[in-house]
Amino acid sequence: MNWITNYVRPRINSLFSRREVPENLWTKCPECGTMLFHRELADNLNVCTNCDHHLAISPRARFTALFDAGAFVEVKVPEPLADPLGFKDQKKYPERLKAAQKSSGEKDAMLVAEGEMGRTPIVAAAQNFDFMAGSMGMYVGNAIIAAAKRAVELKRPLVLFSASGGARMQEGILSLMQMPRTTVAVQMLKEARLPYIVVLTHPTTGGVTASYAMLGDIQIAEPNALICFAGPRVIEQTIREKLPEGFQRAEYLLEHGMLDRVTHRKKLREELISILRMLTGQSAPVVADLPAPGVLPSALPETPEASDPPAGSLAPEAEPSPEAVPARD
Repeated sequence: MNWITNYVRPRINSLFSRREVPENLWTKCPECGTMLFHRELADNLNVCTNCDHHLAISPRARFTALFDAGAFVEVKVPEPLADPLGFKDQKKYPERLKAAQKSSGEKDAMLVAEGEMGRTPIVAAAQNFDFMAGSMGMYVGNAIIAAAKRAVELKRPLVLFSASGGARMQEGILSLMQMPRTTVAVQMLKEARLPYIVVLTHPTTGGVTASYAMLGDIQIAEPNALICFAGPRVIEQTIREKLPEGFQRAEYLLEHGMLDRVTHRKKLREELISILRMLTGQSAPVVADLPAPGVLPSALPETPEASDPPAGSLAPEAEPSPEAVPARD
């Protein structure tokens, strides 16, 4: 056995060989260009630590931060036909679905879950922009209807997080039909007198904006989110004019009355809890667990009597009586 070949050379090669670094360890902020370490970015809810830009966040990561202790139960969504139109462009539609499912780890562009948020039971639905740009197809329509039915069944509010590029062209008119279907689902909530809150994230455009995304009782948006039907570039080419600065962004829409709030992602959970408890007639949210009032005396720690001096200390000297004080001339 040649120990130089079998042991020394592999050891030297391992020390000087180039180590492969995974590509997903760092993320470049699209706003300021800062390189963000993936753990630091995840701990900050995918918000840039340098410029506060809100990057995209997956529905599961959002729900983990939203629900108490990150615990939630998925709501089953009826699966539609895989390829109702036999659509094909550069790839077949089923191939695109499989590629999106593999990259995102989700069945489609929306996730529905139920759980408690600040001890407030809710049903939540969130779109995944990484799944074919969060496009609205039949599955998304089924998901919103399933979320609304579950909310009515449990008598819970529905909170929806929108992020979409619009209708899914591979499903044609069937995709556009999800606009009236989801509108009917929202009407179910209103007839049951249940709150429906929409949180619009970047971007929310197209048929999603023209349907369920703008029908909430309360409209909240994340900072600098693009919210529109037709994008600014299309509008500029149509009217041949330069649009104002920040046109169709969340802050611009708030100033013009289309939104109720623009809330930072890290403060969103507390604000949703306060709003939902107020709309459902519940008491103020519990910030922390406190001991019950009226604790039994036996449960309190024993304290030494006031007359007894602490152990190891000298007893205070007695004050002299008036008779003991000599009179002064």
